Amino acid sequence: MCQADSRPSRRAFLGATGTVTAVGLSAGCQSSSAPPDRSDAPAPTPPVSPTGRYQAGITLPQPAQRNLLAVVADLVDAVPVRPLLAELGEAIRTLTAGTDARLMGLEPGDLTVTIGVGPRLVRTVDPALPGAKDLPRFSREKIASRARGGDLLIQICAGDALVVPAVAAALLERAGDRIRERWRQSGVRGANVRVERGRAAPRNLFGFVDGIVGPHTRAEQERDLWLSGPAPVAGGTLAVLRRIELDLPRFAKLSVGEQEAVFGRRRATGEPLSGGTIASGPDLGAKTPDGRYLVPADAHARRAHATAVGVGLMLRRSYSIDGPAPGLLFVSFQNDIRTFTSTLTSMDNSDALLEYTTTTASATFLVLPGFDEQHPLGSRLFR
Repeated sequence: MCQADSRPSRRAFLGATGTVTAVGLSAGCQSSSAPPDRSDAPAPTPPVSPTGRYQAGITLPQPAQRNLLAVVADLVDAVPVRPLLAELGEAIRTLTAGTDARLMGLEPGDLTVTIGVGPRLVRTVDPALPGAKDLPRFSREKIASRARGGDLLIQICAGDALVVPAVAAALLERAGDRIRERWRQSGVRGANVRVERGRAAPRNLFGFVDGIVGPHTRAEQERDLWLSGPAPVAGGTLAVLRRIELDLPRFAKLSVGEQEAVFGRRRATGEPLSGGTIASGPDLGAKTPDGRYLVPADAHARRAHATAVGVGLMLRRSYSIDGPAPGLLFVSFQNDIRTFTSTLTSMDNSDALLEYTTTTASATFLVLPGFDEQHPLGSRLFR
């Protein structure tokens, strides 16, 4: 962490009596006996417990941290899964507590690490379990074989951008040669926009508010987010990661009205084109006096609408990226993989937004249930 500047602050200078002697200054330097002015220091970031019924980094913290790194890896053949996961869970506890020397003195703050296992590993336990199915292929994909699928997800989020790579290095060092990295992607969340009391959502690179709709209440999360059974996966969820390139130059050539027709929402406010507030669900039946839908038939807000698709809600913690090309790391959590696959199938048919996207990486994972000292990470699934 940076040390406080030893020079006098503007506030201390203006509050002086006007004489050098009165404020203990000599040749423009502050007296060593005067306490430093820390009025502009940021407040400490509240920590997020890594243990409990659910893993952190999904619904907590709220709003989500600004910085993310997702690492997707494969397990080397014949590596026992249970000890590896238990060691990662132990490392997560020391890293989030700030007691791991590999943090190099950095404060972890609101650090969260979320661990998931891929379909191949789930199938070794039981092919009928949630998370055992690979994602199908969709249109507008240009995915190299190395960027499709994977055995292990390590999602690291933190408010401090320096903490993220330090934690990644510590966890990968702990895993050692038992895993081989497939791909990684870092991202950052845009400025938060208030949706309603206690809830905000960021803007994406297209300038629109992203992630407004989702299972935000406890009842919605129990219904659509968390797995309730069978026992080895209860308290977990299913994650989908998609790295998506965005055609920013072509989208920018559209008028604001045309851009809003693509999304089905106002760019400035996030409000549905059918009216209401940003928190209002779009009225898909609302029409103009001449019979046109206020939310166009091919608008993203219609094609991805849970009721129109006939699925549950998905929770999104998406991040904007600038490499290898400008775009979006789409991350969704749901307790039924059909929530994602049916939604994307509906979008594939006629979603205007897809014309400006190309998916370059894709994977799905069973996010393991929460853990603690008595129940190591992954111990309920891999016995």
